[in-house]
Amino acid sequence: MTEVRTSGAALASRLTATMTLTVGQAIVTFLAAQYSERDGVRQRLIPAMLGIFGHGNVAGLGQALAERGGALPYHQTRNEQSMVHTALGYARAMNRRATLACTSSIGPGATNMVTGAATATINRLPVLLLPSDYYATRHQGTVLQQLEHPGEADASVNDCFRPVSRFFDRVGRPEQLLTALPEAMRVLTDPVETGAVTLSLPQDVQTMAYAFPRHFFAERTWRIERRPPDAVRVAEATRLIAKSRRPIIIAGGGVHYSEAWPELRAFAESVGIPVVETFAGKGAMRESSEMLLGGGGVNGTTTAVELASSADLVIAAGTRMSDFTTGSQSLFQHPDVRFIAINIVPRDAHKEGALPIVADARLALAALTTAAAAANARTDSAYRDEIARARRQWDAVVRDEADRAWPGEKMSQGQLIRTLNEVAKPGDCVLSAAGGFPGDLQKVWDATGGRDLFLEFGYSCMGWEIPAAIGARMARPSGEVYALVGDGTYLMNPSEIVTALQERLKITIVLSDNHGFQIIRSLQMGRVGHHFGNEFRGRDDSGRLEGAYLPIDYAANAASLGARTWRAETPDQLRRALAEARSADGPCVIIVETEPHRYLPGTGAWWDISVAEVSTDPATSALRAEHEKLRRERQRLHF
Repeated sequence: MTEVRTSGAALASRLTATMTLTVGQAIVTFLAAQYSERDGVRQRLIPAMLGIFGHGNVAGLGQALAERGGALPYHQTRNEQSMVHTALGYARAMNRRATLACTSSIGPGATNMVTGAATATINRLPVLLLPSDYYATRHQGTVLQQLEHPGEADASVNDCFRPVSRFFDRVGRPEQLLTALPEAMRVLTDPVETGAVTLSLPQDVQTMAYAFPRHFFAERTWRIERRPPDAVRVAEATRLIAKSRRPIIIAGGGVHYSEAWPELRAFAESVGIPVVETFAGKGAMRESSEMLLGGGGVNGTTTAVELASSADLVIAAGTRMSDFTTGSQSLFQHPDVRFIAINIVPRDAHKEGALPIVADARLALAALTTAAAAANARTDSAYRDEIARARRQWDAVVRDEADRAWPGEKMSQGQLIRTLNEVAKPGDCVLSAAGGFPGDLQKVWDATGGRDLFLEFGYSCMGWEIPAAIGARMARPSGEVYALVGDGTYLMNPSEIVTALQERLKITIVLSDNHGFQIIRSLQMGRVGHHFGNEFRGRDDSGRLEGAYLPIDYAANAASLGARTWRAETPDQLRRALAEARSADGPCVIIVETEPHRYLPGTGAWWDISVAEVSTDPATSALRAEHEKLRRERQRLHF
């Protein structure tokens, strides 16, 4: 073999060669050369940029994309919050191995992205935000759309991004990109730290030129590493599993991001441990299994809640154990309950006083399966029979309640979901985020067999669904992509239908028209005793919003934005509409008028939403007394 050496002069020349670019041009060139890799699979880390141009970025990043964006396609959106949600839908569909960048102008264009940033960081999904900022030189005086803080001359509205970003940097000079951009890529590809990354770009700095080192723009691959579990922790966990008589697994989003689906199933079935799924973890058991109990927590199945309540060991895999999962710390009632937490984030691995396994979920579950087999750890047949009976019982409830037609009533939301589930094929994907849908989907959606369900419930952000569906479609060119929304969510953000039309991206929006924020009305009835201000009604003679439902034509609205539309009033009509939409091109919207006050059965789990401590209303006072009683009886902390 002949060894080829680079001469000192050649190396020095390569390292000192420069390329004079503006800050905007440098960002575009750099991003086009970044890749991520996991398990030998390599892809572009940021394959496109979303944006809306204004005076803050049109001459900077806008000029750069027009001149040098051949390898970094630009996608026009209608709303800055929406474009962040589109990037999050893409990142979720890519299991965090890739995301999109988002550019905005200064002022309201920038702050519109703050909600998207919070959604990203809370759900631990990567997104790169490039909001424009005030002039760094300050020669211009107070500029349009910017803040004058009386005590902090360097403050701008972009400082709102700081608490909702995993990494924030204001780039005040061109050469700061040499450290800011690599750090941004590191955070985006770190499973522990990932979330919103914000590089705040003063509008004049975006146009400034600098002689950047050429090697700064060479292709770079950021490896997403899998952290192996500590052998001592695995041994400790195995001993707890072997002693347990009623263990349960709570599977969260970390199972998806680790792509640990086969390992979860192998562990659950080999040891005989039932699995409940969080909102982010829905579909973690990708194939049907006798160990799958469906959704857990406040909006799951009664089966999952009852078995979790009596569990003596809870194994949390890739979940941060939020209040919906723990029933506000009321769900786990076994007096001697213990916890094992598998999580790549140390803070989450130590919650509930758990035995922490700080590791990649795939590697940790595989290690536990091997160790449990060696220790002959397996639940007894009586417990496994109990699991099977509980599954059959819940299945019967689902068939009775979700499939039932109620005389004189419109289609229920449960019927809508079951019909869509029946029609969905392998490779199809449903996205939902807020209102009544996430809870009902947790109860009845069958995510096995490749019928994926992406639920954003860490932030429960209304308006996420439609743009996120566009992002998911960008990542998944085959199969159907459905945005499942209520009328309240739809009214907050229908404009991205135009983006889908413009980009020729096929998404199907299934809209449940139930005349308002009905799930909050239901919560209001349970915490106040009366409903107020949640339905879409006109004012009555007394001046209250208790008149007739508003006659809103959602089909006409969607059609005006370029969508094909259908109306469905029965399950059969919905099936026909879904079949026709599957063969259509471009954005589709199916409007289903559903019964406003028909809900699926509750789980019996408690959620700590406080009732007014004092009230002259007897109904509210009675609810407060009941709330205090349940808090005393159920809520407990685990250390």
